[in-house]
Amino acid sequence: MVGWEGPTLAFVEVKTRTSQVTGPPEEAVSPNKQKRVIRAAKEYMRQLRRKPISCRFDVVSVSLHPQEGLQVRLIKDAYQEGV
Repeated sequence: MVGWEGPTLAFVEVKTRTSQVTGPPEEAVSPNKQKRVIRAAKEYMRQLRRKPISCRFDVVSVSLHPQEGLQVRLIKDAYQEGV
């Protein structure tokens, strides 16, 4: 997802897990995935032709637990360019 929060353009990766066996959802945003998102963000911003643009990379972690129910967590600035 892509959206503005004030003057900042946020690129948001949403990850969902129904089990903690493979770890929390945010761990699925690997360094390779981060690089792909950063590359896509650069192209997106280039096409906006709006300078300068402040941006950040967020992750929304969604967990579905049988006992605890739905848990959603927004991790702002989850990673930075240069990964």
